[in-house]
Parts: sequence; structure tokens; C-alpha cells
Amino acid sequence: MIKQKKTPKRLCSGCQTFQDKKAMVRIVRTPTGEVIVDPSGKAPGRGGYVCKNADCIQQARSGKGLERALKCAVPVTVYDSLLKILEPA
Repeated sequence: MIKQKKTPKRLCSGCQTFQDKKAMVRIVRTPTGEVIVDPSGKAPGRGGYVCKNADCIQQARSGKGLERALKCAVPVTVYDSLLKILEPA
């Protein structure tokens, strides 16, 4: 009998639901204090997650969900880059 590996779940800072980690975007506060979008999901630092849709990003922005998750202020440029990631190429 082969055990299936569990997929990690993370809480969305916008809609407050648990989703698969791979289906979300990670935002990280680096050890130097910079807040960046982490597409790889492996950058060192404190991370927060948001679903890959514009509604969740707007909810995270208005409800300050990412600021609570990262325990620091999140610049507007981070939200703008999140929305650019969602735009079709």
C-alpha cells in the first residue's frame, strides 16, 4: 500500500479560506525587511499567501490581511505586481 503525499494547505489573506499551496501566490518579508512577491514559494523570510484572483487580492488589500500575515506594512507596488501576475500574457 502506497501512501499519498499530502498537499500543503495555506490560508488566503483575502478570502480566509484554505487552498492548496500550489494554487496560491506567496508574498514574503525578507530578513532585510523588504516585501516582495515570491513566485517560487521558497524565498527565505516570513510569508503570506493570497489566491490567484483579483477579488482576493483586493480583499487582502482593503482588509489588511497581508499586513497582518507579514507583520509589517505592504507597499502598493506589491499589490500592483500581484495584479500584473494575474493578467493573461
